[in-house]
Amino acid sequence: MNRTVRSVATSLAVGFAMYFAARGVWWIEQPTGPLLMVAAIGLYLVVVNAAILWDSATSVRMPLWVALVTLVSSVLIPILVTLSLDPLTLTAPFATWYIGALGLMGIVCIVRRRFVIGWLVVLILVVASSAFLGFFVALSLGLVGSFMWVAVAHLLVMFWDRAVRDTERLAGIQQAVSAWHATQQVRQKERRLRTQFALAVAGPVLSRAVASRGALDAEERLQARLAEGRLRDELRGADLLNDAVRDAIEDARRRGAVVTVFDEGGLADVDEMRRAVIRDELARVLREADAERWIIRAARDPVTAVTVVGRAGAGGQSDDDAVDVFHEIPREVPEH
Repeated sequence: MNRTVRSVATSLAVGFAMYFAARGVWWIEQPTGPLLMVAAIGLYLVVVNAAILWDSATSVRMPLWVALVTLVSSVLIPILVTLSLDPLTLTAPFATWYIGALGLMGIVCIVRRRFVIGWLVVLILVVASSAFLGFFVALSLGLVGSFMWVAVAHLLVMFWDRAVRDTERLAGIQQAVSAWHATQQVRQKERRLRTQFALAVAGPVLSRAVASRGALDAEERLQARLAEGRLRDELRGADLLNDAVRDAIEDARRRGAVVTVFDEGGLADVDEMRRAVIRDELARVLREADAERWIIRAARDPVTAVTVVGRAGAGGQSDDDAVDVFHEIPREVPEH
């Protein structure tokens, strides 16, 4: 509960508790047992203030022992008040202070999340006031108001708790959306930088090809093929690349291999440290094996982050191509 709202509610509860106690003290006729009346008022003040204030700074929920003491006190207070008075004065304003007082105790129990105890206090109030005053007389002297205020308090607490839960849920969603948005912005920036880098490498070669109308010598054709491959890699598989992977792919292409990179989001939920390890392992696989056609794929798989396939055949997708290399890099660090 918000600290300001809690402070205001606490102040109001203490104020009303003092009001009901003052009504009990302000008798217009001397009770036959004044000590019993004073005992009832004293017990009420101690218990209601404990119910309001005990652990209220650290927890909204009332301690169980305080709730049980409150419940027992709600039985004793009407009895003490009734025994202290002459039967002819039982309906006097100072004699019926306990109706509102016990209603307040029920409200405090409800607000401090002891719903069962709060309604038991109300039930005890109904039984005691009906027994000592008569049911309809008790209704006319404030029993209806006590019951209604407890019911309203219960509804308000329910709505408040639901609002708090919804607010926390919305705050969590907002944080997740903000984090996702920030991540997407970073990745978009990385893609732009990588594309600009690839264009910077491929640009001169492509300009030379356009200027010469495709009349390139063998070295220029190789450079054009390497530049075109690097540009395609940056667009299709940016998350799979670091300097080591780029160099390994370029070495394979210089040897005449065809390298295809597909990034389908396989590293999307992998932390950056693990990504670095995966890229280094990918570079090592490409350097240590020789194949005429490489297929590197990062698919959305719960176990495997990257699959590397090296085939002997350089053309087409024939099933007759021999698989020289088949290597899977797991998403998580493998357990030994």
